[in-house]
Amino acid sequence: MTKNKPERKCVGCNEMKEKSSLIRIVRQDERVFVDTTGKANGRGAYVCKSCDCIKKAVKQNRFEKALGVKLTEQICEQLTALTGESE
Repeated sequence: MTKNKPERKCVGCNEMKEKSSLIRIVRQDERVFVDTTGKANGRGAYVCKSCDCIKKAVKQNRFEKALGVKLTEQICEQLTALTGESE
């Protein structure tokens, strides 16, 4: 019997993908940060490790809708750095 791998929806492309292939952004109270462990407490939103998905999610305010707070420029830069792609 195989164990099901958890899936989450990307806020950029709205596709269901394996949780391990996505980046998680977490809101704890008023603090927002990138959760590299995937296990931090708080409200989370997931995005693909692609610049296109991140740009689309930021442009259409999807993080703001999912988390209830606006992302800082620092978080956006950190997400882009995690993709490993150059702009």
